[in-house]
Amino acid sequence: MHAYEKVTKSWVSHGEADTAALAEYFANLAKPGTILALDGDLGAGKTKFSQGFAAALGVKGVVNSPTFTLIKEYEGRLPLYHMDVYRISQDEAEDLGLDEYFEGRGVSLVEWASIIPGLLPEERLNLRIEHTGGEGRIIHCEGVGTPYAQWIAALPESALMMTQPGAGQGESKKDGELEDGKA
Repeated sequence: MHAYEKVTKSWVSHGEADTAALAEYFANLAKPGTILALDGDLGAGKTKFSQGFAAALGVKGVVNSPTFTLIKEYEGRLPLYHMDVYRISQDEAEDLGLDEYFEGRGVSLVEWASIIPGLLPEERLNLRIEHTGGEGRIIHCEGVGTPYAQWIAALPESALMMTQPGAGQGESKKDGELEDGKA
């Protein structure tokens, strides 16, 4: 097991447009082999994030959660492999060969990723959406390894900051640091 750099930051979303802005940020950085591990309670906004991500990749048509089909493939700037592993176990996921997608020529976006931790590559982007009431969400972002840690380090803390000068220049928390940035 390698010791990869980890950088975490929480993103404040005041509604679907903010969540879509975050999804677009990551979609613009995506390259073949990108892994997004997406978690959150039912109704937290995982599918809305996925839809925003797909739209930013140039996917045409309806993107919905593949809850009963497990995986849907879409074509855009890069192929998108949208997985929902809510209804399967780690062993079932291994038997289905989902891990083969992680080394493919596209982007793998896995909803309920915490169900299959042993199957996911160590280097990945972990996103956990927390519902804060109404339209509000906090999206906890963790970049593990290169380039994901760099993506999080450059991420502003809200959509509003994306349009302000110096956006993304704020403090991020590296592995082992407390919320105030101190170890």
